[in-house]
Amino acid sequence: MHDSELDRPFLYIFSGLPASGKSTLAQAVARYRGAVYLRIDTIEQELRESTGIEVQAEGYRLAYRIAADNLRLGLSVVADSCNPIELTRREWEAVAREAGAAYLNVEVVCSDPGEHRERAESRPADVPGLRLPTWREIQDREYHPWSAERLVIDTAGRSRETCVDDLLARLPGGKRSHADSWSRTTWRSDAESERE
Repeated sequence: MHDSELDRPFLYIFSGLPASGKSTLAQAVARYRGAVYLRIDTIEQELRESTGIEVQAEGYRLAYRIAADNLRLGLSVVADSCNPIELTRREWEAVAREAGAAYLNVEVVCSDPGEHRERAESRPADVPGLRLPTWREIQDREYHPWSAERLVIDTAGRSRETCVDDLLARLPGGKRSHADSWSRTTWRSDAESERE
């Protein structure tokens, strides 16, 4: 990463299957970098509720425009979406280039299928009205292999705080946070505490 890129707004393009830990890490980056946070689940759910349409690409298209507006204002943006196919990955990158911004692809994975399933089946919905996908739907989801460079964060067997530390340390111009002083929690216990 060149120093000149650090002077420009950044588009942090998060990708990953549901229940991988993607939204938690995307939100952490948004807080740490003071960036605009755009979540496709939120946009798509509002489209369903307010228009009654069966959402296809509309959520992504709206998010691209909102991201571009903010990047042109000099604001960094965190894009939180499954981003499972090559087409949307290239479209997010084009948004950054056309706005004169730098970008970074971040793929979040959970390499332990058992842990991933447990998270998928125990996590609460944090977008009002959103029906979370079942484990079978997550397994069957179309998800293209990556052909572009990206930063990969594997959340399996690691606490949220450890994953956030790892990610923040690996961002361009990043530095380690003070998460060592936080209580160590697993992804499952966090989900349980959110339901209480």
